[in-house]
Amino acid sequence: MIVNCVAYRAGKSLGNIPVDDISEVLKEPETFVWLGLHEPDTQLLRKVQEEFSLHELAIEDALHAHQRPKLETYADSLFIVVETAQLVNDEVQFGETHLFVGKNFLVTIRHGSSVSYAPVRHKCETAPHRLGLGSGYALYSVIDFIVDNYQPVAERLLARFQELEQEIFTKSFDRASINRLYRLKGELIKVRDAVGPVNDISSQLIRFHEDIVRKELRPYFRDIEDHVSRIIKGTDTIREMLTTAIQVYLALVTVGQNEVVKRLAGWGAILAIPTVIFSMYGMNFKHMPELGGKFAYPLVVGATATACVLLYRRLVRSGWI
Repeated sequence: MIVNCVAYRAGKSLGNIPVDDISEVLKEPETFVWLGLHEPDTQLLRKVQEEFSLHELAIEDALHAHQRPKLETYADSLFIVVETAQLVNDEVQFGETHLFVGKNFLVTIRHGSSVSYAPVRHKCETAPHRLGLGSGYALYSVIDFIVDNYQPVAERLLARFQELEQEIFTKSFDRASINRLYRLKGELIKVRDAVGPVNDISSQLIRFHEDIVRKELRPYFRDIEDHVSRIIKGTDTIREMLTTAIQVYLALVTVGQNEVVKRLAGWGAILAIPTVIFSMYGMNFKHMPELGGKFAYPLVVGATATACVLLYRRLVRSGWI
């Protein structure tokens, strides 16, 4: 459950420290602790609460996943919830990251489907002059990493939409295609709901909480806002295209059905001619003048065939057959 627990001073790592020693390390000047957890149990979180002096309500939220993305202020610390997204076997899976951040500490708690933040930590440690800005820079690095992982998800959803678009416009009606379109739309909505609140969180971190996010860090969080805005715009564009594609597809299905009805109606009209004529001769009347004629039968059959051919040619010219 404990992935890493490292102390930093002036941007340089002091090495791993036990969780029991965190409260003592936090007392040292210009030192901050970065603790990484993965789905911790209640006992460990209570210990973390004790060492970092975290608020009871924030710990209760961190114990349970499926929190909405948010930023809440508790005394001298912040509690942030951000949704994560990644592709697993070409399917989008969502998770959560809970962050406790104070002037001299950062705690990351991963729930559900989420990649490790080890690359983020390594990247920060290779830039000690930036890591020297404190926990605010570590917080930026984690959120920026989460936002960057949204981009390949959005690109894959766009690719899937383009594949479906070609399929639905080249094949006849397929219920499975409609189902895939609706599932894709649902995934787009989830991605949009996950990435949208990050904009508000970044905005709050820029405008407030200067004790954690120094002025030097504000451009970094504005960069996150820019990335989030591009992803939101991209997902909204795909959703609009997807909605339009569904409408056009259903319209094409309706047009195709109308064409079938027109053809059936045309052939029905042609078949109506011999049906009417032969039904007249099926009546048991004794006195029908044409029955006695030598050429009555071939004339009637010929007239019927001629009428059918003329009607067929007329329907072909009009596009009904």
